[in-house]
Formats: sequence, C-alpha cells, structure tokens
Amino acid sequence: MKSSALFDQIGAAKLRAVITDFYRRVFGDVMIGFMFQGKDRQHLIDREYELTAALLGAPGVTYRGLPMRAAHAKHTIFGGHFERRLQILRETMRDHDVDPAVREAWIEHHQSLRSQVTRDRGSECGETVEAAPKLVVVAPADPDRPIKLGRK
Repeated sequence: MKSSALFDQIGAAKLRAVITDFYRRVFGDVMIGFMFQGKDRQHLIDREYELTAALLGAPGVTYRGLPMRAAHAKHTIFGGHFERRLQILRETMRDHDVDPAVREAWIEHHQSLRSQVTRDRGSECGETVEAAPKLVVVAPADPDRPIKLGRK
C-alpha cells in the first residue's frame, strides 16, 4: 500500500481547491483555453482530483478516467501546449502555497505522462520556471543622442 504522507500534507480540501483554481486558469488561458471549449469542467476537475489524490497516496481514491493516451487521442496537443499547462499548474501550486514535496511529486508525475499526451515527440521545451521571467532593460549606448523617428 502506498504511503499517504504526501496526501496528508495537502489534504483533500486543499487539493480540490488547487485543482479547481487550476482548471479555472486553464479554461481562461489565452494560449490553451481554446482546447477546453465545450468541455465539462467539473468532470475534468473530478478526474484530475482522482488521479492526483491516488498519486499522492489518498486512501480509498481510485482514478476512474480513461488511460491518458486514450483520453487525449482525439486532440492535437503539442509540446508547447503541454508546457503551458504545466506552467499554469506550477503557478497555481505556488499561489496556494503547496508543500514543496507535494509540488515535486505532482510535477514529476505530469512530466512522466508527456509521451501519452503530446503528439510531437522530441518537442520538449526547456524546463519552465516557477517565477515569471524578469524584465531586462538595456540602457542606450549614448543617452544624450536624439532619437530618430520615421523614415530614413
């Protein structure tokens, strides 16, 4: 029997809150939200809860959904879509202050499913980061030089 230590760290209520917020973000996302148009959000939340709770060792919880490959076979999901979803999950867990050990197990599990979800093998993006990218401002070489506008 799998240890319930990770599930005990997050608990059922918080896990459901994180997943519900995650799907709220995914459905509204400008990059991947279109893929979820017409989908039953509550059904997805319930299956994601089962999958994640079982992964984290929740006693008595069983994933009742389709195998990953079958569940995603009708959709053209590329590596960028997969990475965007993963980034939204990271941001949601961060915003809900999910324990680092739970975050790590959850993300590793999702990454292990990539080949069952995406269609473009070898498209793996570099690892996404938890924080938003930092803005870099480059000072002009000569700040006193006039700026030219318009055509040459």
